Amino acid sequence: MRCRVKVCGITSVADAQMVCAAGVDAIGLVFYPKSKRNLEIVQAAEICRAVSPFVTTVGLFLDADADFVREVLAVVPLDVLQFHGSETPDYCRQFPRPYMKAVGMKGLAASGGFHAYADCYPDAQGFLVDSHAPGAAGGTGETFDWTQVPQDYPKPIILAGGLTPENVAQAIRTSRVYAVDVSSGVESSPGVKDAAKVAAFMAGVAASA
Repeated sequence: MRCRVKVCGITSVADAQMVCAAGVDAIGLVFYPKSKRNLEIVQAAEICRAVSPFVTTVGLFLDADADFVREVLAVVPLDVLQFHGSETPDYCRQFPRPYMKAVGMKGLAASGGFHAYADCYPDAQGFLVDSHAPGAAGGTGETFDWTQVPQDYPKPIILAGGLTPENVAQAIRTSRVYAVDVSSGVESSPGVKDAAKVAAFMAGVAASA
């Protein structure tokens, strides 16, 4: 089965159209004010209208007020929600969308490990593993030991953290994940995607097969 690709931190219609043309499976829109890639609701809705058919739109939130998430969903046609903070299972499941839960792998073993954490979210569609500490913001652009990615968990695992065109093939071969998630690794500056880097990243993913 081929590895899927999500490009996160899309901030413009032009970049959304460019990554769709490159063949990505999903784009990520950030709704976190402290992020350099944070979007206003109207801006995000405009981007979603420009997305090609069969490309999934994912909204990223970090410990957001539930009313804010509902406000976004009332205007922005997101397909999936991605929660990156300390959100509880009850919080995550209250919205009328499927969700993924981010799992910070740094120091996770000390609190029971991946399986114990993920099992608390039985209705999550999948889990995104990143290099940050549990509950932290992520988006650090740092890698972690890909051999830590669980090989036997029954739900899809998405690998994030420091992925680039140069290392993505090895990352996929090592982790054997369902999908990879990239942001800064295909940018010319924060929030601005680089077409050549996106193409090279897609080529790296294809080379991993």
